[in-house]
Amino acid sequence: MTPSPRIPGHRFLHSPGPTRLPDAVLHAMSRQPMDLADTRLDDIIADCETGLKRLLGTRDAEVLMYAANGHGAWEALIVNLLAPGRSALVPGTGHFSESWAIQTEALGGRVVRTPWVEGRPIDAGEVERALRADTKREIAAVFAVHTDTASGSTSDLRALRAAIDVTDHPALFVVDVVASLAVVPFDMDALRVDAVIGASQKGLMLPPGMGFVALNERALALARANPAPRFYWDFGRRVDVLSYRKFCGTPPMNLLYGLQASLELIFEEGLEAIHARHRQLAGAVHAAVEGWSEGGALRFFGQVPEARSMSVTAVAVAEGVDPEALRRVARERFQVSISGGLGPLAGRVFRIGHMGDMNAAMILGCLAGVEAAMHVQRLSIGAGGVQRAVAYLARQ
Repeated sequence: MTPSPRIPGHRFLHSPGPTRLPDAVLHAMSRQPMDLADTRLDDIIADCETGLKRLLGTRDAEVLMYAANGHGAWEALIVNLLAPGRSALVPGTGHFSESWAIQTEALGGRVVRTPWVEGRPIDAGEVERALRADTKREIAAVFAVHTDTASGSTSDLRALRAAIDVTDHPALFVVDVVASLAVVPFDMDALRVDAVIGASQKGLMLPPGMGFVALNERALALARANPAPRFYWDFGRRVDVLSYRKFCGTPPMNLLYGLQASLELIFEEGLEAIHARHRQLAGAVHAAVEGWSEGGALRFFGQVPEARSMSVTAVAVAEGVDPEALRRVARERFQVSISGGLGPLAGRVFRIGHMGDMNAAMILGCLAGVEAAMHVQRLSIGAGGVQRAVAYLARQ
């Protein structure tokens, strides 16, 4: 087989996960593993636990890390929090809320769904109605996806907390922050979130492979009372002082090295600065999409401007436009990797990721490559999308 010619420079990675890895993270992960009895390993794990608690905005929650992706962390929550006969309320927000619901049902759990309206975030009113209808109090938890990367929408967690409170329902408030953590503000304690699930490959700027949960005492108590069988995922087995038991076996050391480095970078930059940077980058992408949409070939998928994600922008294409062909040209000719649609949005949208280790110049390079690919594909787009992004950034 003839090898492909080397292309100078690097390919821009603008998927909503995995995201680009900072050099400091790559270098940290290049270290050799340690003997399990080495006390430096305990110090690294403790640093990661403390850093995640700080990032999540919690003082007392228990943080448990898993050698797994986000779906593995979902499974940990499902099998620990849903006892036989209990249900999860999964508010509709797109592909990932439905995936969480399907996984819950596959594990024998019962699911109550609220409807999802395409292009819109979670409807807190529907959550309130579903909880009021649960007169037998069979719903053990509300499983809410904060940012759905498939639809590019971020839902209002304060409104969801209020919907639970106003019904006086005892359900736990469980939030998936996989795509929002280290991108937008999140405060577990202030929101009175009972359990959180996250993963490594997005705002945390790590490779895929580490999931984690954070649990307050209510969530831990519900798990302790759950008679359902589990082993690897069991919270009770992992709440321990020994690193071997914390991970139900050998810890994923090199991911821990990387997480320690990533958290150092995050706190060095500062959370307020990180949130402001992501607002700025998202604003540049949104400005470009507004310009492109004037030609008729595409539009924002998200119909509620304030709910458009700071992590990823989903762009809907007109009938007859092939987003996969556009992605191919952007990737192979202009060295910009963007993502396609998932689930019901496959073939209907493309997605531009703008989270993690990213700056304004990288976003402009991405947008220029995407716009060039649109011209190659002869899409009917408005003129000046990239120029609008430049003008937006210049005003900041």
